[in-house]
Amino acid sequence: MADVPHVLLAHAHPDDESCATGGTIARLVAEGHGVTVVTSTQGEQGRIAVPELQHLYVDEDDQLGPERARELSDAMTALGVTDHRYLGGAGRFRDSGRMGIPANDRPDAFWQADLDEAGLLMAEIIRETRPTAVITYDPNGGYGHPDHIQTHRVAMRGIELAADPAARSVLPVWDVPFVYWTAVPRELIVADLTELAGHAAELGLWVDPDPAEYPDGVHDDDEIDVEFDVSAQLAAKTAALACHRTQLTVKGDYWVLASGRGMRIQDREWFIRVKGGRRRTPGYETELLPEQPTTEPEAR
Repeated sequence: MADVPHVLLAHAHPDDESCATGGTIARLVAEGHGVTVVTSTQGEQGRIAVPELQHLYVDEDDQLGPERARELSDAMTALGVTDHRYLGGAGRFRDSGRMGIPANDRPDAFWQADLDEAGLLMAEIIRETRPTAVITYDPNGGYGHPDHIQTHRVAMRGIELAADPAARSVLPVWDVPFVYWTAVPRELIVADLTELAGHAAELGLWVDPDPAEYPDGVHDDDEIDVEFDVSAQLAAKTAALACHRTQLTVKGDYWVLASGRGMRIQDREWFIRVKGGRRRTPGYETELLPEQPTTEPEAR
């Protein structure tokens, strides 16, 4: 797989891949790159946007996980992905739920996973697929959800172990050249949400212009290295989002969560490069796979 540039994306739950990186995935596939999507859990603790499926919720039938797994399979098809995996296999780790609830403490919750054990599972996938780049969340997981934070930790530990000859593996070591964290520019998203809030009622959305409420990591402009144009893949991204019907509803150019919060389906996606060098131009770079890594980035 090393002959063809390959990208591995590590996400926490079904729908995260489409919300944060759906356009990027579709563009990479369209450009002929190999793409592997790794999902940490099946999202068993999620809220449910569809009234007739409320019985799937954890406090009733507790069958949301299998339904979200079916939705994820459909989303992978919409994005053109043929290599999707659950970390450790389907059902190995359970959705931990929002921070501070009892589900965090379940022994099978991803939040409770041993970092080296889960990291080695990620490292094995990295060694097998030999990606040019790995994409995951920032240290806060974008918005503080335990599984997003843990996905960040496990992905970064997996990158370390994949390059460590002493790690417990029979596969050859692989030192990932580029590592990215997903991000959203603070000024852009505040302006966008403020504009949407002005006519949210007519759109049938609830919009909070506070960037802390946006479900992806918000960062200052000078922290962000790459703005990836996914406008040509907007239809595929929208189709993938629509597959996750238990979690969100697509309304034209917008998507609405089960909470009622809405936002625009972005035609660009942004990334912080934490391995492979900071951006080399005054403005954003436009490619995720530069020809060669530059000098190592300053500590963040």
